[in-house]
Amino acid sequence: MDPARFTRVDAMTWRIEPSGPMRVPAIIYADEDLIRGMDDKVYDQAVNVAVLPGIVTASYVMPDAHWGYGFPIGGVAAFDADDGGVVSAGGVGFDISCGLRTILTGLKLADIRPVQQALADALYREIPAGIGSKGAITLEQAEMDAMLTGGARWAIERGWGEAHDLERIEEQGVQKDAKPECVSERAKERQRRQMGTLGSGNHYLEVQVVADILDPDAAKAFHLSKDEVVVTIHCGSRGLGHQIGSEYLKEMTVAAKAAGIGLPDRELACAPISSEVGQRYLGAMRAAVNCALANREILGHYARQVIRRFFPNAALDLLFDVSHNTCKVESHRVDGNPKELFVHRKGATRALGPGHSNLPEALRATGQPVLIGGSMGTSSYILVGLAGSETKSFGSACHGAGRALSRHAALKQWSGRKIVDDLAAQGILIRSPSSRGVAEEAPGAYKDVGAVVAAAEQAGLARRVAQLRPLICIKG
Repeated sequence: MDPARFTRVDAMTWRIEPSGPMRVPAIIYADEDLIRGMDDKVYDQAVNVAVLPGIVTASYVMPDAHWGYGFPIGGVAAFDADDGGVVSAGGVGFDISCGLRTILTGLKLADIRPVQQALADALYREIPAGIGSKGAITLEQAEMDAMLTGGARWAIERGWGEAHDLERIEEQGVQKDAKPECVSERAKERQRRQMGTLGSGNHYLEVQVVADILDPDAAKAFHLSKDEVVVTIHCGSRGLGHQIGSEYLKEMTVAAKAAGIGLPDRELACAPISSEVGQRYLGAMRAAVNCALANREILGHYARQVIRRFFPNAALDLLFDVSHNTCKVESHRVDGNPKELFVHRKGATRALGPGHSNLPEALRATGQPVLIGGSMGTSSYILVGLAGSETKSFGSACHGAGRALSRHAALKQWSGRKIVDDLAAQGILIRSPSSRGVAEEAPGAYKDVGAVVAAAEQAGLARRVAQLRPLICIKG
């Protein structure tokens, strides 16, 4: 994008002034290089979101942004139901509640190196990954509905997790007000055999080492130290979430027209929050959030089982689990007054600052761990939420590196086999059922995650705590 199209507020803040039907400005947080690297559709989509009824304060865009369906990926927008606000399936995304979970192991790099090959093979055997991957769990109707209302707690009650995890999961592991009856039978059928599976695309399980500590005080609070090994899982609600997104987008196209909402882009299909369609979507979306929370809990359980075969005394405590494709009801100050808002985050992570009541007691003084996944073979980061992000982005930060090239373009440039061999030479083991999938997720197909998190820090959205380097990556 051309920076000249914006009003530059400061080194990391770029503003698009309201014009035409825009109800609020659009604000992008990034440095100039990241702005130049974003496709023009990010500008257009940020402006289009600012047109939607009931939007509050601004249409925000995170530093890892790229073009998405309707909303940009990296988009954040909050809507006021009392002012005709809407809910948009495109503002949540198709992979509802896709997110990250990081588990502390208490192990050191020196512990992992002698068994790295064997550990990679064991994780690959026991973590189902790839397009259409299916696991050992089959859910009948009653159990499906119990999972969609119970989230991670449901998984733990059935032996696929540990009860102390719940305090370290967003929403304490269970999204309230989920409505399984608003989820179609087709969506449920797609999920029957997919619990405890990674899926494909950019989903992965990584064994990582803490390569650098950037904030010693926060790292100490998070029990992170240099050369310590962690496990990070990136996945979401699999086929169920995708089906919900697809079905409700069609319904919202009709609902928006019926409500007299003029859409600048049909991909911004939405429904008034108070409408029958809007309420049904929220119930279904919350059920998908619970599906994702349960799925990550089960995957964490599988990973723990494998690691404990090699290291029976490994601690394997959960640091945090956070989603980045959601719409949540949150209280934020608008014009100095607290207001209940429906906050859409699409490819953006909630980043609560110190003292926030939604944080567990052990993290309240420090702030929320913000988990940032890099591209395959590159660094990931752990950040911590800042109190100032409340007024800058409704308490939101980036979620990853963000794509720089489409999957189709990546396939033209890279060979999956060569990527695997090159990373192995660097001490990073990749295990995947798909050479094509590896090529699509080539490190060069993504932005520089280091530049993204630096921009997020300089913009005051979150502060860097630790840099993680991959050792093993299991991906679809």
